[in-house]
Amino acid sequence: MTIRRLPEAVINRIAAGEVVERPASAVKELVENSIDAGATRVDVTVKDGGRTLISVLDDGQGMTADDLELAVERHATSKLPGDDLSRIDTLGFRGEALPSIGAVSRLSITGRTAESETAWTITVEGGRKSSPRPSAHPPGTRVEVRDLFYATPARLKFLKSPRTELEHASEAINRLAMAYPGIAFSLSDGDRQRIRLAAAEGDPFPARLARLGAIMGREFEDNALAIDAEREGIRLTGHIGLPTLNRGNAARQFLFVNGRPVRDKLLYGAVRGAYRDFLASDRYPLLALFLDIPTDAIDVNVHPAKTEVRFRDPGLVRGLIVGALLGALAGAGHRASSTVADAALGAFKPGPGGLPRAGPPPSGLAETAAQFQAPLPGPEAPPPAPDEAAEPGDYPLGVARAQLHATYVLAQTADGIVIVDQHAAHERLVHERIKAALDREGVARQVLLIPEVVELDEAAAGRLKARFGELAELGLVIESFGPSTVVVRETPALLGETDVAGLVRDLADDLAEFDEALSLKDRLGDVAATMACHGSVRAGRRLNAAEMNALLRQMEATPHSGQCSHGRPTYVELKLADIEKLFGRR
Repeated sequence: MTIRRLPEAVINRIAAGEVVERPASAVKELVENSIDAGATRVDVTVKDGGRTLISVLDDGQGMTADDLELAVERHATSKLPGDDLSRIDTLGFRGEALPSIGAVSRLSITGRTAESETAWTITVEGGRKSSPRPSAHPPGTRVEVRDLFYATPARLKFLKSPRTELEHASEAINRLAMAYPGIAFSLSDGDRQRIRLAAAEGDPFPARLARLGAIMGREFEDNALAIDAEREGIRLTGHIGLPTLNRGNAARQFLFVNGRPVRDKLLYGAVRGAYRDFLASDRYPLLALFLDIPTDAIDVNVHPAKTEVRFRDPGLVRGLIVGALLGALAGAGHRASSTVADAALGAFKPGPGGLPRAGPPPSGLAETAAQFQAPLPGPEAPPPAPDEAAEPGDYPLGVARAQLHATYVLAQTADGIVIVDQHAAHERLVHERIKAALDREGVARQVLLIPEVVELDEAAAGRLKARFGELAELGLVIESFGPSTVVVRETPALLGETDVAGLVRDLADDLAEFDEALSLKDRLGDVAATMACHGSVRAGRRLNAAEMNALLRQMEATPHSGQCSHGRPTYVELKLADIEKLFGRR
């Protein structure tokens, strides 16, 4: 077999396969170019899901005729002035996007600088470029991509429906819009506007939160906690949702590094670690986090799509994220998201004929531990007399007025009522006390009568050996027993009888994917939650007024008491105005 040099056109199409996976990839690259060019407005049009037309118009610095000729050459860029790949300050830097797009489509670029009286246009069709020619255009740049993948018909077969491809393009624009609230963005499908985001002004934090609310929804804006932390020159900002505002997947988790949208396992693992005690493993918080890190402490030259990064000190980054998120969640105190009340009020909305709608309660309010929610058998006692001396306005959660069905505490606040699930609330209080005790005294260990020998592959064993000290602090004492074998001598006493070999293998997998011992921490957390559940006030136990008020005061003083360990609310607050609406008084 003879080795030969590939034709330039084939080389460009191979490169395009890495950079331009689908129409949304082209949209992302072109919008990033507009942002790097200093645009204050970016207008995008995507027709037929991007197959027939992608147009990106901006008011950035524009291009001269010479710039246009170089822009469509491979590995030609204005964004790497010092040729130093360890100091990349722009979204683009490879010089691959425009020539790659031009290799598989009919590409047209028109640009004009503010100093020039004439605009210039260049075209590239299937990799063949024309000479620049004079054109009419305001200062800025317009890029039009027609007949995407016409030069590589096989790629067209793998595209989804126009609607699906448009949704991917929308997501790409929204992600960039989150990182740059000072830029106005729009997206049209040729018939109507799909995205219209005005440039935000004023203080950066409220401006960014307003942009996040416009993209992620008003419920996120109303229930978001601000994040602003710094450690050793690395700064983390953004907003995270309360645990009771969660979803069944991670689609509403947005992570950015130096303004670049990324999908990084380390960052996702840090988020999961921070929310471990507040959400079930199959629930995900809503958040948008922005990491600003010195360019020499990060490598963004990992993949042509530029969505993967590598950190010089991943432990520092992870510690910053976990610490900042835990601090914000603790600062929220007993607060639960407003969506809890909205869900409760929604259950009262009348259906056909003016009758309340029938059906199951909202999934966010369902209790999986049903055995602890059922009232105990026997006649119910009358509700306790209210404490007339206490003023509802003195306390955030009000004053207890009654106990309903020996399960729910009804409290009156200054401007509404609060209904508390006594078992879920006390479970959280006990859980927090157990966690505090573990932090003070450490995790008790039990010595195995016969040490457990676990065989792994050499790489997995190496990952565990590097973390022996950390695992010992969690109660798991492991020693090396050869290049690919470890021996377990002590396990956390909390776990009791457990599958030691399975736990060790899960830990090795966690360290490979998340750089963290999630399996062990999750199991310890689950045991602590179970202990809290069994040690808490059960549904069906009648409480007197003093006990109910003591529960309310403890909730107010305990961080995270607004949700149980699975992210479900411990109380529902209804404002008086909402109650009056239910009865037609407003």
